[in-house]
Amino acid sequence: MESKEITTSETGIKTTPGGQIAPASGNEAWREWVEPVMDVLAKIPDYIGQFFSDYRQPLITVGLFVLGIVTVKITLAVLDAIDDVPLLAPVLEIVGIGYTAWFVWRYLWKAENRRELLAEIEAIKTQIFGDRA
Repeated sequence: MESKEITTSETGIKTTPGGQIAPASGNEAWREWVEPVMDVLAKIPDYIGQFFSDYRQPLITVGLFVLGIVTVKITLAVLDAIDDVPLLAPVLEIVGIGYTAWFVWRYLWKAENRRELLAEIEAIKTQIFGDRA
């Protein structure tokens, strides 16, 4: 089967009669498809960099929100695993009640101890935030 090609002199486009496949002309056929794809792929790092520079603050906000949700999920899973261990939950409750009772006795029962606690809190605030003078 021999194909007859018709070349339009004005446009240089090769056409074949209906129902026949046009033969590929060497390297030109695939380059016409590959070059635009390669151009787009070469510009992807620039597009990504521009996107991150334009939307830095919203991306940080979304990232922190997602990180918060993941942290809560992991914390709940760990607490659920601890709760499944026999006698561990009641022991931890007793430890918590004991520490709370000690804290109240040590720092909140008397006025002079409350002043001492406030002085310690102020010292910690000064260490973290510095002097505000």
